[in-house]
Amino acid sequence: MQYRPLGRTGWNVSTVSFGAWAIGGAWGSVEDKDSLAALDRAIDLGVNFIDTADVYGDGRSERLVAEVRRRRSEEIYVATKAGRRLPSQTVEGYTRENLTAFVERSLKNLATEAIDLLQLHCPPTQVYYWPEVFGILDDLVDAGKLRYYGVSVSTPEEGLKALDYPNLQSVQIIYNMFRHRPAEIFLNEAKRRQVSVLARVPLASGLLTGKMRPDTKFESTDHREFNRNGEQFDKGETFSGVDYKTALQAVEELRPLCPPEWTLTQFALRWILMNDGVTCAIPGAKRPEQADDNCAAADLPPLSAQTMAAIRRLYDERIRAEVHYRW
Repeated sequence: MQYRPLGRTGWNVSTVSFGAWAIGGAWGSVEDKDSLAALDRAIDLGVNFIDTADVYGDGRSERLVAEVRRRRSEEIYVATKAGRRLPSQTVEGYTRENLTAFVERSLKNLATEAIDLLQLHCPPTQVYYWPEVFGILDDLVDAGKLRYYGVSVSTPEEGLKALDYPNLQSVQIIYNMFRHRPAEIFLNEAKRRQVSVLARVPLASGLLTGKMRPDTKFESTDHREFNRNGEQFDKGETFSGVDYKTALQAVEELRPLCPPEWTLTQFALRWILMNDGVTCAIPGAKRPEQADDNCAAADLPPLSAQTMAAIRRLYDERIRAEVHYRW
């Protein structure tokens, strides 16, 4: 496992960390025993950073993470998120009362006295222009409820605006082989300001594992079934906003570029880590073998310039028109 600094916290976190959305819900059926085994395996392999949220399974994910951390001796940093429990996403909902209530609930779920890293969970764009909201987060740090805070954003523009807040430590954003735009300006600017970038949806909702087919069936409880057109939340969160058929064709063109001894999962994660403006990728794992596959990417050698250029050409030809100017 490799490690990179997380903002100005003094922490060094695993470049392949653990995204805990899938073990909470909205990814089809998952058994808690399998989720716990996946978390344990990831920690065995050197993962020391876990990303979750209060709405993942209505607290289920947070509670599973707490259970694992309670019985492990390693220092594990846990990031959670707040804001999506609001019945409607308006800037007026981001009040001191609401944010404090969300934090208190997560503190209970995580069985801790202070949240390591709290992230606003893809709030409305207007929130980034309300300094009062970030003042509330500063007060929660001063009160000992949070150690640090960051944001999870939908667009690079939101990320750039969030960098204006001096105590911000991290920005979580979708960055993967099907989402290149963060690398144009945002990643370099975040690095310059010593703000960490957490690459979420690194496998484009599983598309970049190469295991999906045109006839793949998803359960009704899986967002890859019920949110393809943004029915429940932003379309860009599912398959990175790329049309399923188009994405499958692109994956087939990626296969010849992948070194024969690597899996496509490892190839996709190693591509993300080629940019040193990224602190870590946070793929999910519902079973230990998925954690094995993910974590192996951290120690792989760099991709060649020719391979990187070929991936870029594929993006430009197949994917850019669908996503580049939206996210």
